[in-house]
Amino acid sequence: MSRPAYIGRFAPSPTGPLHAGSLVAALASWLDARAAGGRWLVRIEDLDGARCVAGMDEVILGQLASLGLVPDARPWRQSARDAAYAAALGALRARGLAYACGCSRRQIDDALAAAGRTHERGGERVYPGTCRRGLGGRPARAWRLLSERAAAPLVLAWADRRLGAQRQNVTAEVGDFVLRRADGLYAYQFAVVVDDAAQDVSDVVRGADLADNTPRQILLQRDLGLPTPRYLHVPLVLGADGAKLGKSNGAHALALATPQERLDALREAARVLGLPPLAAATPAAWLAAAVPAWAGMMRDFDMETSA
Repeated sequence: MSRPAYIGRFAPSPTGPLHAGSLVAALASWLDARAAGGRWLVRIEDLDGARCVAGMDEVILGQLASLGLVPDARPWRQSARDAAYAAALGALRARGLAYACGCSRRQIDDALAAAGRTHERGGERVYPGTCRRGLGGRPARAWRLLSERAAAPLVLAWADRRLGAQRQNVTAEVGDFVLRRADGLYAYQFAVVVDDAAQDVSDVVRGADLADNTPRQILLQRDLGLPTPRYLHVPLVLGADGAKLGKSNGAHALALATPQERLDALREAARVLGLPPLAAATPAAWLAAAVPAWAGMMRDFDMETSA
């Protein structure tokens, strides 16, 4: 059975301009699409308006265009997709796979502490299932996906094109995760699944920090009867503290004012991705040489992970 036509995407949040770390993900997704002879889309993940900076979506699109990374269709914006998310949540509710939760974060922490369970700062807060059998008179705050079926834990196995075989016990390691937040906003995990399917995305290429999210998304795809894309999680750019590069640990907007600066930015992103040095004098020439180089590197990865 032949695979569907390749459609890839880059999905930035407009909270700030592109920096070195976000360019790595953008370049990898663009190269993978071009090496496959496919289409490349950009989706603006602007669900959380309070975190977004006005006009930053256009800044990001302008930065991408200056580097030669131009999407093949008009960008989507998640802020216009509420109706699609509501319909998907309704489908899960109808099947008894989503339930209302009335717990605050403090109440969840107290319940976990009472059970002798803690979570590290920034780690998963595995929901203890307090509201699975009803709200107990409390108002609904959020909606969660039921992560345990037939009283058995859900263990998902999947294959990443770079990382190889992966496995996660979603019930034990994640729990009943949020689909719609207490503030009414739909969760990233949920929205990305609905949107990838609506855009016929066949291949997701993104940073390795999101690999841990993949089992949740595969579970949602199965529950909603949606296809599962192939996944490729690429290396991250790290800050001085060893964590993923971001605004809190030294990320700066890319310097892209001149052709040389744009070429340097592409070369540095390629170095992180593991591409060999390429002889090219302009960004356009560099991209033309990078596509076959990426295709060769991916053939080697695919051979290694399928062995």
